[in-house]
Amino acid sequence: MEDFEDDEFYYHDNFTFNFSYDDYPSVCEKSDVRSFAGLFLPVVYSLCLIIGLAGNALVMAVYIYHKRLKTMTDVFLTHLAVADLLLLSTLPFWAMDAARGWILGEALCKMVSSCYTVNFTCCMLLLACISIDRFIALNKMQGSDNSGWLQRSFTRRTCWRVCTVIWGSAFLLGLPDLIFSEVRHAGNRSFCLAVYPTSVGRASKATLEMFEVMLGFILPLLIMIVCYCKVGCMLRQLPTQSKGKKWRAIRVLLTIVGVFVVTQLPYNVLKVYQTMDTVYSIVTHCGTSKAMDQASQVTESLALTHCCINPILYVFVGSSFRNNIMKAAKRFGERNRRSRRTEDRGMEMSCNSHSGSQQTDSFSI
Repeated sequence: MEDFEDDEFYYHDNFTFNFSYDDYPSVCEKSDVRSFAGLFLPVVYSLCLIIGLAGNALVMAVYIYHKRLKTMTDVFLTHLAVADLLLLSTLPFWAMDAARGWILGEALCKMVSSCYTVNFTCCMLLLACISIDRFIALNKMQGSDNSGWLQRSFTRRTCWRVCTVIWGSAFLLGLPDLIFSEVRHAGNRSFCLAVYPTSVGRASKATLEMFEVMLGFILPLLIMIVCYCKVGCMLRQLPTQSKGKKWRAIRVLLTIVGVFVVTQLPYNVLKVYQTMDTVYSIVTHCGTSKAMDQASQVTESLALTHCCINPILYVFVGSSFRNNIMKAAKRFGERNRRSRRTEDRGMEMSCNSHSGSQQTDSFSI
């Protein structure tokens, strides 16, 4: 979650000693920042965990149990639900870290930090793939050849390869957290954070951070804007008879892009600013540093809410998925009724046989 250079910060009790700024006070007391995190983050992470687990688990159940991954959209949405669930599974650890400090050892610190980065990046890239798939699907419906190379790249055969490339790219971005994350002790508390050695250098660290922003935000946002703008233009060309459905679909697309920008833009803008601060030492006052820390906690929590919103935006809004939920519920209900009927018949047969045996015994007597 957090990352620091090895020679830049040293923790002791409730103070942060910073040796990189000349005009910065030598001691920046940040107990209020940690108190805010100890109250704010556990509450937000708990809400995200409860809502996100319910929505994404339902998506997984319906797509695997009922739909059986019939289309590319099904595959991408299932991978998105898996990435969301894995990302949400790290939140209890970070909530405990914010409230009580890290008490689970260094190995788990490395695993949880890496899992967080991998799945966060994977979610963003899968959203870009879903937008491309929707654009291709609408092109096929209209018989257009504008996206021929995309249609050749995004097929049922290559779909799993695309997902493998996405997971592989996200794993590469998570490697630094797996390597450099460690447990640091400060007074009576321990912290799980990524500590970059001096050999890595500020420029290398800043390059890695910017690459994460490019791959996890800018690239998916550009793909979503281009694809959904083209989809919107194609929807506007539909006959006037389907005007209501057309504008409902356009509103859904605008909502998807709008929610992505609202939840991800503040976090990534602040991340870019912090990366520039790493190289150019922009922040020179303790109050500004504390405000940035609190803003980072709030914006990162806002970005995480996208894991809870994904099932609503990409799955539950669609009438086809609602129909699949109804069909799955109906099948589940029919199965329960059949099992109850079987049990009732078994009870009747056992009662009849039991009463028959009594008659036979009494007759014999």
